[in-house]
Amino acid sequence: MKIKSYETFIVPPRWLFLKIETDEGIVGWGEPIVEGKAHTVQAAVDELMDALIGQNPLRIEDHWQVMYRGGFYRGGAILMSAIAGIDQALWDIKGKYYNAPIHELLGGACRDSMRVYSWIGGDRPGDVGRAALEKKQAGFTAVKMNATEELQFIDSYEKIDRVVERVAAIRESAGPHFGIGVDFHGRVHKPMAKALAKALEPYRLLFIEEPVLPEHNDALRDIATHTSTPIATGERMFSRWDFKALLQSGYVDIIQPDLSHAGGITECKKIFAMAEAYDVAVAPHCPLGPIALAACLQVDATAYNAVIQEQSLGIHYNENNDLLDYLTDPTVFAYQDGHVRIPSGPGLGITVDEDVVRKMAQIGHRWRNPLWRHQDGSVAEW
Repeated sequence: MKIKSYETFIVPPRWLFLKIETDEGIVGWGEPIVEGKAHTVQAAVDELMDALIGQNPLRIEDHWQVMYRGGFYRGGAILMSAIAGIDQALWDIKGKYYNAPIHELLGGACRDSMRVYSWIGGDRPGDVGRAALEKKQAGFTAVKMNATEELQFIDSYEKIDRVVERVAAIRESAGPHFGIGVDFHGRVHKPMAKALAKALEPYRLLFIEEPVLPEHNDALRDIATHTSTPIATGERMFSRWDFKALLQSGYVDIIQPDLSHAGGITECKKIFAMAEAYDVAVAPHCPLGPIALAACLQVDATAYNAVIQEQSLGIHYNENNDLLDYLTDPTVFAYQDGHVRIPSGPGLGITVDEDVVRKMAQIGHRWRNPLWRHQDGSVAEW
């Protein structure tokens, strides 16, 4: 069996899909994307696929090493995301070739379902108490929201008070044991992150996420001394080498690699295992499409330390198109009691509706994240 051809599809709301086809007619799907840089990743996929056309798709580890090590420059969001989508598609082909879900080829599942959480509140969170109650009534056991709007290095405690008020509203409406994740989104610098983490301590959060930017992971030590709340980070880290120092530091409780950014199924399986050796949990980042989510769940199934899965159904980015629109059978992601069952079909366990993909690719997108500025005109972290 040889890789015969491939196609990429830029589809709304902000995704890039990849289809790889073999000479035996087996097709695999992947989701290589950096949000806001779809065309750039598309170009990287084109360059990487030069080395794969005509090759045996089942030699996934070798292909991964060629894509990663075959170029003098390596790593980073664009290249690792391109590798990730190709890797997902190769695993999808392999599962279909052996008529088995990917998790069976990774050693088998250690769970039947995965806990999931839902997003509320949008970029500038509001009305989160009502939204959390709606998610609870829909069967979710946890939600995540952005903590705050833009913050300067040293900023007003009024903004911290507003964050506390929002979290208190969720706790009041959804109850004392409902899971609340609060995403600092890298918008917060260390001085205010310490203050915010301490102020949120009484609300017994599921985690605080990316309290500082990943280039400042050394600051997690100081933040950890101010809170007993679990600290999560990792969505903007792209390989096991990026995670190595973070895990060695001992100041992270939950890592959040993204299977469409951090080298795909092959690499993230290794990252998950590294984290288990440090007694660190995994909650994969995935505010993306159905292919990315299916890839996450296949690896989650095999990872003892996977604790909860992000998913994008109803997220504020998904305007006009949502997670289930591109599947022939959306019930594969049916959520019940805050969980989703691990897909059991061959490969990724989903069937992409290619007709819909092709139709929506004619619309495409040029999604860009917002550009925020502080009151003084300087650029703010989004």
